Amino acid sequence: MKTLKEIKVGHTVKVVKVHGEGAIRRRIMDMGITRGVEIYVRKMAPLGDPMEIFVRGYELSLRKADAEMVEVE
Repeated sequence: MKTLKEIKVGHTVKVVKVHGEGAIRRRIMDMGITRGVEIYVRKMAPLGDPMEIFVRGYELSLRKADAEMVEVE
């Protein structure tokens, strides 16, 4: 299982599953990160947290703790 947290800058991946439960999972899905969507990793902050991704036509900053819950291929 590979997570979004492990993806390097400049790569595009496809979401397989969103893990977690309750409000955390719902918040991630409300941001547009759902099964089947493609995500492009644009940038990483100097210390690695947060990461900037491009999803569904907009840029989104995502904490690594949240990115770890997104399984990708």
